[in-house]
Amino acid sequence: MRLSSLLALLRPALPLILGLSLGCSLSLLRVSWIQGEGEDPCVAAVGERGGPQNPDSRARLDQTDEDFKPRIVPYYRDPNKPYKKVLRTRYIQTELGSRERLLVAVLTSRATLSTLAVAVNRTVAHHFPRLLYFTGQRGARAPAGMQVVSHGDERPAWLMSETLRHLHTHFGADYDWFFIMQDDTYVQAPRLAALAGHLSINQDLYLGRAEEFIGAGEQARYCHGGFGYLLSRSLLLRLRPHLDGCRGDILSARPDEWLGRCLIDSLGVGCVSQHQGQQYRSFELAKNRDPEKEGSSAFLSAFAVHPVSEGTLMYRLHKRFSALELERAYSEIEQLQAQIRNLTVLTPEGEAGLSWPVGLPAPFTPHSRFEVLGWDYFTEQHTFSCADGAPKCPLQGASRADVGDALETALEQLNRRYQPRLRFQKQQLLNGYRRFDPARGMEYTLDLLLECVTQRGHRRALARRVSLLRPLSRVEILPMPYVTEATRVQLVLPLLVAEAAAALAFLEAFAANVLEPREHALLTLLLVYGPREGGRGAPDPFLGVKAAVAELERRYPGTRLAWFAVRAEAPSQVRLMDVVSKKHPVDTLFFLTTVWTRPGPEVLNRCRMNAISGWQAFFPVHFQEFNPALSPQRSPPGPPGAGPDPPSPPGAGPSWGSPTGGRFDRQASAEGCFYNADYLAARARLAGELAGQEEEEALEGLEVMDVFLRFSGLHLFRAVEPGLVQKFSLRDCSPRLSEELYHRCRLSNLEGLGGRAQLAMALFEQEQANST
Repeated sequence: MRLSSLLALLRPALPLILGLSLGCSLSLLRVSWIQGEGEDPCVAAVGERGGPQNPDSRARLDQTDEDFKPRIVPYYRDPNKPYKKVLRTRYIQTELGSRERLLVAVLTSRATLSTLAVAVNRTVAHHFPRLLYFTGQRGARAPAGMQVVSHGDERPAWLMSETLRHLHTHFGADYDWFFIMQDDTYVQAPRLAALAGHLSINQDLYLGRAEEFIGAGEQARYCHGGFGYLLSRSLLLRLRPHLDGCRGDILSARPDEWLGRCLIDSLGVGCVSQHQGQQYRSFELAKNRDPEKEGSSAFLSAFAVHPVSEGTLMYRLHKRFSALELERAYSEIEQLQAQIRNLTVLTPEGEAGLSWPVGLPAPFTPHSRFEVLGWDYFTEQHTFSCADGAPKCPLQGASRADVGDALETALEQLNRRYQPRLRFQKQQLLNGYRRFDPARGMEYTLDLLLECVTQRGHRRALARRVSLLRPLSRVEILPMPYVTEATRVQLVLPLLVAEAAAALAFLEAFAANVLEPREHALLTLLLVYGPREGGRGAPDPFLGVKAAVAELERRYPGTRLAWFAVRAEAPSQVRLMDVVSKKHPVDTLFFLTTVWTRPGPEVLNRCRMNAISGWQAFFPVHFQEFNPALSPQRSPPGPPGAGPDPPSPPGAGPSWGSPTGGRFDRQASAEGCFYNADYLAARARLAGELAGQEEEEALEGLEVMDVFLRFSGLHLFRAVEPGLVQKFSLRDCSPRLSEELYHRCRLSNLEGLGGRAQLAMALFEQEQANST
């Protein structure tokens, strides 16, 4: 009875149980069959599909586990085969095949190149990586800061055809999108760049304001040139072979219609106004319409506005759209700040972890007293943190404009917060403090004496402290010319008679640091004789130097060390450089050095990277050791486990690998890296501005750095160079130098004697000796 009831209960599940049992049995049988035969059905299938299987193929397939294990293959180069140097591209972007997003081409004419085209350049050029202007005028003179391409034919179809050909030839491999517009069109550049960033580049696209041809069907549309249009790179590549045929077959007075017919007839591609959910919005501006009063949704959301009849209207449109973008940015900032405040409550720190201003990084937290960021004190007329170390100097230039902007912003924010109940007027800045925080920006703390006016006219003087922050904006990469470490450096060493003995140590260091590692550098010695030195019958003061030069040339075959003899009563650095400059090509990279300098490979590489032809000259700041007679010798570091070295006395200055300590000599400018062409240009400008006796007097009191600073438009780069460590020496301060140079020379000698603690100890010992 019980068995029958159990079978009745399991009867519905019997098919399932039997199926599972049969499946498990067949699976076990198949596994045992595979293991017994030793063959893989996947291997057999590969052998059957590929035809007769190679006898070694099974062995290779059995070793798949080993093939996927990483193996280190040692580099081996056959010495019998010639070595082939691997050529790398200049930029990694080229090697990876990356392309820029958008190129903008502007069609202009002879009448509007200096008016509307200039207005377009000033309003949108800084938003696009490349902006080109195409005109049919032959030999058109390009305005400053604009790249103009002249085709020499003002026919519309010819101009459009040559423009597309130029874009394909020179930029077809570098950009994904090409935007073509007229110079009477205002383009909202950020919106256009965002539109190009949302579109896929792997398709043919002709996007703009679609217009119908006269007498053609609805499918045949072209993009109106007045509102601009986008062409994808793939479409431009396909269109290039058909340009010549379209120019001969299609007759049109308008370049945009000609392009539309060419695309339809040759490729079957028409203009569209919407693609992938992105719509190209444009606005046609009525004549004599004021942009400030225009508030329609079509205008506010437009990518392009046309027609623009004059340059002033272009600037007014740019002002209107910039204000709209600024309002939208402020609105988004306020929304994000509100969200941050709401989320801060849920964090472990709570409201205490909310930094000011909301959304910006918290102030830098120093971990020791050496990391504390100092505040600079200033008033409306003076600052008490001067670059030359003076305790007080006038507030002028960019610093004065910066302080004035901070005061105006503080007053504007106070009035915005308390109006209309209160109105503030600035009477005086009592105290001002500012510091630069690398995590946030420039911070200001201002103590203001204000006059507060109520709605009823009551006045009262108030003193209030306000805090402001000028945050760091978007970091941009400055375009710099390409430089390489393969440039040959020509060292120039002027030698006076008094420096002949020290030149031997310089030559030995030059051989060890430059000639031994085979650095790509040469040396030119400029031997400066006095009026009565080295004459007939007189001993040659540079005889030992010349012998050392000959010895180095013998020791290092193939090395050529040139030297020139110059006779001068009062040698000037500029006059000596004139002699060397005439004997070298204009593309020579000079490294002007001194007999106390010890240049090495790192210093030469920094010279190559920081001196840029036509752009920048580099004058490093060397490290000057203190006078060993005043500075105690530091013991060399002991063996491991000997314990830490004793601390240096306060004010002794940094050691920087020197046993006596020292400092970076900001007053000296004898070392410099620059190109010969840049020096010749600055020297020619000096000769043009100063003529005759005035030039002769100026050369006596100028150094090479002053020539670049006063008579050159190059960037002058000054930075500390830890690789240039000089022994202590007193510079010869010639009375023929200008007052400023003589003061710098004397100050360099005095500051190079020792640190404050060392000088104080020397004075104390002298007083003790005098008292006894």
